[in-house]
Amino acid sequence: MNKPTLIQLACSLSRCLRTGRAKLIGLSAAGAALTLALISCGTLTHSIVAPPNIPGATFVGTKACADCHEELVRDFKTAGHSRLMANGKNAANAGCESCHGPGSLHVSSGGGAKTIINPRKDPQTCFQCHLEIRAKFSLPYRHPVLEGRVSCGDCHNPHKGSVFKGGGATNIMGKNDVCFQCHQAQRGPFVFQHEAVREGCTTCHDPHGSVNQRQLIARNQILCLKCHFQQQQVPGRVSAPGSLMIGDNNHATNVSQGTCWSGGCHEAIHGSQVNSHLRY
Repeated sequence: MNKPTLIQLACSLSRCLRTGRAKLIGLSAAGAALTLALISCGTLTHSIVAPPNIPGATFVGTKACADCHEELVRDFKTAGHSRLMANGKNAANAGCESCHGPGSLHVSSGGGAKTIINPRKDPQTCFQCHLEIRAKFSLPYRHPVLEGRVSCGDCHNPHKGSVFKGGGATNIMGKNDVCFQCHQAQRGPFVFQHEAVREGCTTCHDPHGSVNQRQLIARNQILCLKCHFQQQQVPGRVSAPGSLMIGDNNHATNVSQGTCWSGGCHEAIHGSQVNSHLRY
C-alpha cells in the first residue's frame, strides 16, 4: 500500500476537522501545523530537489551522455549518487542530469562550453542537497571551496563507488590519503606516529569547517582530553585533589600553560622521529 503524500494528509485532516471527527479542542494553529509536520515526517521517505536549470535546455536522459562519456556512465551504476533518479516522460532517467542539469544544448553543440553545469567549478550544485555542509563552509576555519581554490571533487568521487576517494567508511587510510594529497608534511612516515592519525584525520579535524583553528573538532587541550584522560592511581600513592593524571603524570599544571602542542610538550602532534611522547 502506497504511503500518503503530504497534500493527501493535509486534505484528510481538513475533512476530519470539517466533519467533527477530530476534536482538536484548544489546539492552536501552530500546534496543528506541528502535528501535521510530525505526521508527514513519519510517512514521507524522499525529499524532492529540482535539478539545476539551464535556460533553453531540456532533459535528454543518461543514455545520451554515454555517447561521449561511456566510462563514466558505465561506472556510475556503482556510485552512491546513482540513486538520484528523476523518473517521468521528461526525464526517463536523469542520473547525470540531476547534478549537471538538462543536457540537450550540451549534446547538440557537441560538448560546447557553458552548456552544462560543472559541479567541480560551482559547489552550489552540491550544496543544493548537502545543506548541512554548506552551513559548515560559512564557519571561520574551512577549506577554500567557496573561493574556488578547492573543489568538492578533490576529496569526493560522485561518479564511481564510494563517495570518498581512496575507499569507503571501512577504509580509513584511504580517507587519509585524500588529505595527504595536500598535507604532505603530515603523511610521515614517523618512527613514533600519533595513534589518532592511524584512526583517521577526521578524528581531530572537520574537513568541511569548524569554529576552531585548524578545523579542529574541539578547542585547545579539550581536543586531546577526549582521548587522553585517565584518572590512574599509582600503587602506594594517592593522587592529590585536583590532579589530572594522564599516564602516571599529573598534568593539572600543564594544561593551564597552553594547548598540548603549543605549551612546549607535544609539538610533533602528528608524529615524531625521536620521541614517543611526540616531541621534536
